[in-house]
Amino acid sequence: MITRRFAIHALASTAAVSLLPALSFAQDISAYPAKPIRYIVPFPPGGLTDVMARLIAQSVSIAMSQSILVDNRAGASANLGADLAAKSEPDGYTWLAITLAHAVNQSLFKKLPYSLEKNLTPVTHLATSPLVLVVNENNPAKTLAEFLVQARAKTLNAGSSGNGTPPHLGLELLAMNAKIEVSHIPYKGGAPSLNDLLGSQLDFIVSNLPESMPHVKGGKLRALAVTSAKRHPLLPDVPTFTESGLPGVELENWTGLMMPAGTPKAIIDRVSIEAIKSVKSKEISERVASMGFTPTGLGPEEFGEVIRRDVARWAEIIKLRNIQVG
Repeated sequence: MITRRFAIHALASTAAVSLLPALSFAQDISAYPAKPIRYIVPFPPGGLTDVMARLIAQSVSIAMSQSILVDNRAGASANLGADLAAKSEPDGYTWLAITLAHAVNQSLFKKLPYSLEKNLTPVTHLATSPLVLVVNENNPAKTLAEFLVQARAKTLNAGSSGNGTPPHLGLELLAMNAKIEVSHIPYKGGAPSLNDLLGSQLDFIVSNLPESMPHVKGGKLRALAVTSAKRHPLLPDVPTFTESGLPGVELENWTGLMMPAGTPKAIIDRVSIEAIKSVKSKEISERVASMGFTPTGLGPEEFGEVIRRDVARWAEIIKLRNIQVG
């Protein structure tokens, strides 16, 4: 016969046992990070995304008293590193640097081994940067209007850092809204395309602002319009496309931090707080601003909205413009 005392003791024991995983989990969270963190950057060392990731890694590692090791895994249009992160353990010890390119890739590639929205989770939106329409210094066009006269008189050659990259998307937006025909020449990176523009082998590029800025400042390239909603502080004399009479050419590249889906919310929130503190700190905000970035520091929910909006927007434009890989 089961006595009342025995029943109460059994229930208490069962409750205690059921609490053990939760207590253990809470202790694990409080101890995080207990080992070095791997920060995957799906681009080569030295690029803009890599520089940003290293700045954040250095700052957050000090705040969290733990090493954060940047692991460059370039390849497959930035999908190689993203897939590696998506398939990692959701324990907070794998971070991923992403850009607008990853949102675009969701529709640019017919079959991806991972889903940006299902297999990864947003942590922090770090910074944005506009693109800028640039021509060689010897081009007679001094304004967007003068450039469009050229573009409507003949098909111009435009370079980009590759199919589906922000510079490619920028020139597609320009062509679509200006109703002009453009001969797109994809390169393996922004630097080679800029070199050909400097050598007058291309007519123009809608370039990532940080990449073309040194050449604009040096007088070798002329900036005609920026793709942001307002003028950029590093190019105060360069109007936006809308100001220049061509609305619709609005595009900002961005970089952010994600983790594998299923990572505990407490870890995501803590990392997000530290990353936001870092990117908004005087030292880092001034450094990234000098590179052409605008620090943002958006949390998981706001960053998630940015991703969803851009995945949907570019899926529509890619279909409309028939943008393909290859």
